[in-house]
Amino acid sequence: MTQGAGQGPDVRTATLRDFRVPAYVHETGPVDGSARDAAAVGGSGDLPGVPDDGYTPTQRDLPVINRGDTVQVNVQAMPEPPQAPAGDGHGPLYVVGDVHGYLDELLTALHEQGLIDGEGDWSAGNARLWFLGDFTDRGPDGIGVIDLVMRLSAQAAAAGGYCKALMGNHELLLLGAKRFGDTPVNSGAGTATFQAAWLLNGGQKTDMERLEDHHLQWMARLDAIEAEDGHLLMHSDTTAYLDYGDSIEAVNDTVRETLTRNDADECWDLFRKFTKRFAFRDESGPAAVRELLDMYGGSRIVHGHSPIPYLLGDVGSEDDSDGGGPVIEGPHIYADGLAIAMDGGVTMAGKLLVCQLPLDS
Repeated sequence: MTQGAGQGPDVRTATLRDFRVPAYVHETGPVDGSARDAAAVGGSGDLPGVPDDGYTPTQRDLPVINRGDTVQVNVQAMPEPPQAPAGDGHGPLYVVGDVHGYLDELLTALHEQGLIDGEGDWSAGNARLWFLGDFTDRGPDGIGVIDLVMRLSAQAAAAGGYCKALMGNHELLLLGAKRFGDTPVNSGAGTATFQAAWLLNGGQKTDMERLEDHHLQWMARLDAIEAEDGHLLMHSDTTAYLDYGDSIEAVNDTVRETLTRNDADECWDLFRKFTKRFAFRDESGPAAVRELLDMYGGSRIVHGHSPIPYLLGDVGSEDDSDGGGPVIEGPHIYADGLAIAMDGGVTMAGKLLVCQLPLDS
């Protein structure tokens, strides 16, 4: 079921007809797994019907959308800040799904939950906030999103709380595009470059122009996986994390060491594995979740990366005109209640999700 994420001002949400995409290629494919440009950038082993002979970072999903004036946001008076539980010194726990450069939508969603004030400053005291990765690409202001997260991290720490972030595949993609550019990498199926993959996956010229050393350093130090209050937090709905270590600390150390070595092929392999998806969606999904929980701890996985409409198996098409399908209002709980998906599809006129944990099944 899809859960609500709290009350707030009216914000436009998406029906299925809003999820139409143009016929150019992007990082993931529709449920039927159709693909093109695979020879240029690899295969797509995480999609049904497509051989697992490499990685295709682009297929026809998740378009770059210039929203312009399509979303009207009404910011209401500041709600009461979240209240901390008595006695443990820690405030409530919140998670944020994929942002992809939609800074205005992020500010609105954080304000609705009482985490920031009308000026965009931290107002939640000792609350805890985790971003699940993918700050840039496709949307208009990825660097603005990173700047906001960095600023909120400092403000939250000063207030006795914290604001932290995980590594998403688009952080790896942007790092690779900046570091390696058009250097050929071994994709497993033809020639690939980070620069080409970044552009095909919604890379924004303005983000690259504004990217500074402190942004690069911040992204390169992000953790890949963490645990909070029995929730295993990660960006991607994949078991590929198991390839990098048998503990949370080992995974994070391995990812950072890989980036430090600055080897284009190693970084591409890391990016490719972090871009896999749908490991928890089908009949084998609960077992895949349990494999990760058994290794790293926790009782539930919370992830971003795969938009909820795809997890539901309801994807709009060019000829879909009946307006049916789900309205994305909140997180999606699935895999026998063991997984929570947080990507509401903001890149497809969906909803940027911010919610408090735990959620009821």
